[in-house]
Amino acid sequence: MYSEKGLVIVYTGPGKGKTTAALGIVLRSVGHGYKVGMIQFIKGEWYYGELSSSKRLEPEFEMIAAGKGFVGIIDDDHRPEDHQKAAKEAIALAKIRLSSGAYDIIILDEINYAIKLNLVSVEDVLELFKIKPKKTSIILTGNYAPEEIIAAADLVTEMREIKHPYRIGMKAKKGIDY
Repeated sequence: MYSEKGLVIVYTGPGKGKTTAALGIVLRSVGHGYKVGMIQFIKGEWYYGELSSSKRLEPEFEMIAAGKGFVGIIDDDHRPEDHQKAAKEAIALAKIRLSSGAYDIIILDEINYAIKLNLVSVEDVLELFKIKPKKTSIILTGNYAPEEIIAAADLVTEMREIKHPYRIGMKAKKGIDY
């Protein structure tokens, strides 16, 4: 178990790798026997590799795809209210998981996007920081991290794209992008 003060960690920025960095912490933490929970705020209806691989890390790792999928893209057939309801339910779930004291790390995947899209408020997220047990770390991913979140965090990393194969028309690669 963590014997130290838990951290608030933010992975943000327009570059690739925010969720991937959080999943790297999952691998490292599970290796130490820590309990990690991940709640995905936007992803939810498409298949991506971590849906299957996360099951191999149970019971130390629990991943919940709480979103209704990516908001406002071509395949999005949900009303904005449906996305907002799912995000609010994900916040409630995060409160339950944090209040349980059973987790060493809670990852709130794509929550910065959820804030940017007005699915949840900055205040909703800052409240989670207040109720977290001292030992628990919280990791937030997604572009557009608000200044209030950055100010409250202990560690912030901004991913910056320098070069990406999307720019030359290459489609997402299985195992790399999803």
